[in-house]
Amino acid sequence: MTDIATIEAAAFRLAGHARRTPLLSSPVLDALAGRQVLIKAECLQHTGSFKFRGGWSAVSGIDAEARERGVIAFSSGNHAQGMAAAAKAHGCPCVILMPSDAPPVKIARTRALGAEVILYDRVKDDRQAMGDALAAERGLTLVPPFDHPLVIAGQASIGLELAEQAAHLGLLRADVLLPCSGGGLAAGVALAAESRAPGLRVRPVEPEGFDDMARSLASGAPCRNARLTGSVCDAILSPEPGKLTLPVLQRLAGPGLSVTDDQALEAMALAFRHLRIVVEPGGAVALAAALFRAEEIEGDTVIAIASGGNVDEDLFIATLQRFA
Repeated sequence: MTDIATIEAAAFRLAGHARRTPLLSSPVLDALAGRQVLIKAECLQHTGSFKFRGGWSAVSGIDAEARERGVIAFSSGNHAQGMAAAAKAHGCPCVILMPSDAPPVKIARTRALGAEVILYDRVKDDRQAMGDALAAERGLTLVPPFDHPLVIAGQASIGLELAEQAAHLGLLRADVLLPCSGGGLAAGVALAAESRAPGLRVRPVEPEGFDDMARSLASGAPCRNARLTGSVCDAILSPEPGKLTLPVLQRLAGPGLSVTDDQALEAMALAFRHLRIVVEPGGAVALAAALFRAEEIEGDTVIAIASGGNVDEDLFIATLQRFA
């Protein structure tokens, strides 16, 4: 179980290792959204995404004997890099299962961090079964990308930072929009906010057609996506909510939001032009919702988490040209 004590312990282990990321703003983005938009730039985190926090929390939080044997994870790229970087820093062997259609830059960077990468077919193969089998065969500790107490606690450190930053600005109430796949980031931030800044309300954001979390929150029961691939937002295409994360969000989160791929790409271009940060499509969905779903958001200020910046260079250049 992830509680505030677990979150504070993870934040203590992360101190001096994770970057404290800034809140950015732009008058142009404020005007487009019709309210103040504050962007938490986790794309500036080590390995290019917030996933470093959960990876470090998990690797540093397991016992020394388990670290010596090694860890295994499955990921389209950001959890992969976070786990690989944390494992390398701790001298821990690391195996990563990655979908064969993951962006080449993410596969290359994961290997560069010293992890053994095993590719699988996102549609045909069962990554959970593959991970379980390899963990048993090699004696590895399996660390899933979101449904793990230590991973959730690591992501929750963002919520602790947001609570302090909001208090410094005198911001008592705001919707916190964040990219959502299985819900580890959303659940962690929601749990931290519950304890430190209850006026901050988490709102998960997903790509249209892959909004399993929004539908699950609306229906009160877990929903699964009909498709497993088909969006440019590769980082947030989990098939269904986590078993640990959904109950947290049912209790603490506001309604989910969804955006189109084109809106995510336009937000990516706007973030570069007006904030000078590089955000990948999946990491830009929260900003896209702030800009293009403004009528579904409450309050004079909204916080959007830019969760990752590991975008393929060709896609990034093409997007900047398209939305020039």
